[in-house]
Amino acid sequence: MRARMEPDTTTACAWNHGECEGTPFCPPRCPRFVDKHGHSLLVVPLTDEFVDPLVEMYRDYASEHRSMGLPPIGDSEIRRWIDRLHAKGQNVVALDGDRVIGHAGFVAGDDGPPEFLVYVHQDAHGRGIGTELTKHAIAFAADSGYEGLSLHVRDDNEAAVTVYRRLGFETAKREGNELAMVLDFEKGIAEEVRLAPAERAVVGV
Repeated sequence: MRARMEPDTTTACAWNHGECEGTPFCPPRCPRFVDKHGHSLLVVPLTDEFVDPLVEMYRDYASEHRSMGLPPIGDSEIRRWIDRLHAKGQNVVALDGDRVIGHAGFVAGDDGPPEFLVYVHQDAHGRGIGTELTKHAIAFAADSGYEGLSLHVRDDNEAAVTVYRRLGFETAKREGNELAMVLDFEKGIAEEVRLAPAERAVVGV
């Protein structure tokens, strides 16, 4: 089976794509995703049509899941933050129907690898969505020619730190209760996450 993928890859293939071998039109990672509850989702690049739904997600974001001042609070601050990320970096969102339930992206700095971020709405935690969004960010960053990603995370955010380490991020520096972590694409994860679904099934990514 070879799913037909036109440039608009969000609507071109069926959900049963486990044997798909990909086409030249596919994005760096297939947008189709089935979460741990068996629910079908899409992960697609952030475009203007998804900005308002993303603002809505962050408007309803639980305060206990905010860290280091992010995501910001208040519609105007949220929108300015998203606009900056949208203008200066590359972003993807997880869609559950018309609703945005997750967001990941990266922004290049003056030196070193781009800075990575990922947030999932509290109602969607525990479904593997953050891990999938992270894999998309890795795939898009590698496809854009970057050699790695960096991030900052509180050391008491055990769930996030576990996911990052499982994907190959390593601690580069500790400042108080904050970890600076780096992922080197030479270790193979960037190639694995960009495989077609049929090939990914073999390596489990």
